[in-house]
Amino acid sequence: MALNFCSFASGSSGNCYMVRSGGTVVLVDVGISGKRIFEGLEKAGAELEQIQAVLITHEHIDHVKSLPIVTKKACNAKAYANQATWDNIERKVAEEKKAFFTTGEDFYINDILIRPFAIPHDAAEPVGFSFYADGRQISILTDAGCITKEIFEEIVDADLLVLEANHEVEVLKMCSYPYQTKRRILGDHGHLSNVTAGKCICKLMEVKDKARRVLLGHLSHQNNEPELAKMTITNILQEEDIYVGDRLKMDVMLRDHVSAVYEV
Repeated sequence: MALNFCSFASGSSGNCYMVRSGGTVVLVDVGISGKRIFEGLEKAGAELEQIQAVLITHEHIDHVKSLPIVTKKACNAKAYANQATWDNIERKVAEEKKAFFTTGEDFYINDILIRPFAIPHDAAEPVGFSFYADGRQISILTDAGCITKEIFEEIVDADLLVLEANHEVEVLKMCSYPYQTKRRILGDHGHLSNVTAGKCICKLMEVKDKARRVLLGHLSHQNNEPELAKMTITNILQEEDIYVGDRLKMDVMLRDHVSAVYEV
């Protein structure tokens, strides 16, 4: 059974993704309104009753905003997070709807194997997720200040990779954010820049020249633009004789649009 992926929203103002295998639907983060999530499900051809799990990467509001309403409306779903994240989520969720995973330990939702992996970010115990079914892999890596050796090893085989391209460094440096905010974003527990994302893709193709799709996500509303992210990253790739369109496909996920449904 193929894995499907769809982004309902991706950006600094809210995030929500869908992973589907057959009749099993998993949501990753619910940081937008319930109305937008339910509309996204409809556009993706999925039903509320098919949601088996809501996976939470970390406790920031742009990832958990609609946790109460989604867990209430999705009657078959439980919300999964690690203990430290649950301890820091202020949204009220019924106890019977809470489930726990251990970072680094695989678990299953029906036929989908899920691996939560540690990422560096300014949250209690943030994670990315990889999904495996029938020999295919989807990995989601956003809200990370840097790409560690362990993270790279986790994502190198991904057939579809959601990769943060949060900001253009020079634009961020010139924006109106307070100095401490800029320093946090640029730090090793902040967010990945366009340049870092581009260099990561280069290394992925160098280490394993396989057909893959990269979806750039979590773009800053103030310090990035879809075309700027694509241009910066494409230029970095072309400097290494890597070209989008053959073995490598690349798209940008938008903060206010439901994406295409990608089949892996």
